[in-house]
Amino acid sequence: MTMSRRVFGASMASAALLGGARGARAQDYPSSPVRIVVPFPPGNFSDLVGRLLVEEMQNRYGATLVVDNRAGATGAIGVQVVTQAQPDGYSLLLSSNSPLSVNAAVRSNLPFDIKKDLEPISLLGWTGYLLVVPPDFPARTLAEAVQLWRASPGKYTAANPGTGTAGHLITELVALNLGTRFEHAPYRGSGQALMDVNQNRAHLMIDAMTSSLPQVQGKTVRPLCVMSPRRSPLIPEVPSIAEAGVPELADIDVVAWAGLFAPARTPAPIVQYWSERSNVLLRDPKVVQRLAGMNVEAAPPGTPRDMRDLMEKELVRWTDVARKAGIATGG
Repeated sequence: MTMSRRVFGASMASAALLGGARGARAQDYPSSPVRIVVPFPPGNFSDLVGRLLVEEMQNRYGATLVVDNRAGATGAIGVQVVTQAQPDGYSLLLSSNSPLSVNAAVRSNLPFDIKKDLEPISLLGWTGYLLVVPPDFPARTLAEAVQLWRASPGKYTAANPGTGTAGHLITELVALNLGTRFEHAPYRGSGQALMDVNQNRAHLMIDAMTSSLPQVQGKTVRPLCVMSPRRSPLIPEVPSIAEAGVPELADIDVVAWAGLFAPARTPAPIVQYWSERSNVLLRDPKVVQRLAGMNVEAAPPGTPRDMRDLMEKELVRWTDVARKAGIATGG
C-alpha cells in the first residue's frame, strides 16, 4: 500500500526541494526498499522490535523493509548513519533510549544532536527493568538488601551492560537516592554480566527484562523488584519498587523503550505515514501478543509529539543523574 496522491499533494513542493529522484516520486512512497537502521547487533531489544516491524509492514502493506544493524559506540554509530542520511523516508532509525536520551546525557561530543537531527515518529513499546541478585544473596527483599548496601558502601559490586548505559545510570540513581555507593562493574552487554551475578562475582544488576527475565525464569538470578511503581504484566509475581518498603526509591519509574525516528527535515506526510501505520500495529492484539513473547509491552497508540516529549524528558533526567554521579565517557 502507498500513500494517496491527495495526502501528498500539499507537500510536493517541499519534497522536491530536498532533491533526489526518490523525493520527486513522493506520491508513490515507498517505491523502493526502506532501510531500518538498528544501532545494535542482531538479537538486541531494538533489533527484535525492528524485525517484527519489517515483517508486519511487508505482510500488511507490501512494503519492502530491510534491517541494517550498525552497532558500536553504545549505539552512536547507527544513530549517526540516520542523522546523516537523506530525509526522504528511505533511511529510518529504530532505537532504544540508550543511544539517544542516555548516550547524550553522558557524552559531550556526539557527532549529532538528538533534538535537532532526528524527527521522532512513534513509540513502539517498552520493557521494564528488574533488579536482580545472586540466587543465594542473603537479602530476600529489597528492604533487606538496602540495609546491607547502606551498612557497607562500596562493598557490593553492581554489574551493568557498559559504562554510560541506561543500566549504569539507573544503578547510580538508586545509589544516589540511598546515599550509598556500589562498585561499578561494566560489561560488554548483559549476557556475561548476568552470568557473573549468578556466580556471585557481582552482587546485583539492574537490567532490561528482554535479557534479565529469561534468567529469572531459569532461576539463575533472583529478582527483588521491578523498577517501576507498577507490577509488570510480564512477571506479575515480582513486587514493584513502590511496594518494596524503601521510600527513597518508591518514585523510580524506568523502562527501556523502542521508538522509530527519521532524519530531521523529513517531509511531514512521510512521518505521518509511519506514525499511522505504527498505530495500526499497536492496536492489533496479535502484534501485542507477539511483542509480549519478546518480553516487550506494546506502547499505546500515540503521536510523533509524544515520542519527542518522552525522549527530551528523559534526556533532562539522565543528564542530571550523570552530573550528580560524575559519569562522563568523554567520547
